[in-house]
Amino acid sequence: MPIKLHRCNAQWVKFSGHPCWRVEKALIDKGIAYERVPGPGLPWQRSQRTRLRELTGGNLYPAIEFEDGSVYRDGSKDMAARISAGKLFDAAGGPAGSSAGPASSEVAGDG
Repeated sequence: MPIKLHRCNAQWVKFSGHPCWRVEKALIDKGIAYERVPGPGLPWQRSQRTRLRELTGGNLYPAIEFEDGSVYRDGSKDMAARISAGKLFDAAGGPAGSSAGPASSEVAGDG
């Protein structure tokens, strides 16, 4: 089973400044198999992102859920950099990968 990419439902938005696409493109470029899990994408729909809140403690996309159930959430630029560096799976199950609460670097510009 591949990892799950929790992202907004605006899957047609494919420009480098979009946080969800930035992370998704990094996964594609590295050849990492993933399942896309789209959710309410518009800013005024953040209160409807119940699954995302359950996983990360926050309501900003994107987030990556690993097979072991751990979750990685950071700013999209940091997430893309980690993926591009081949270090995505270093986040799985570890302190940086488990999000029991909101990620420390959640930025208003993401998701």
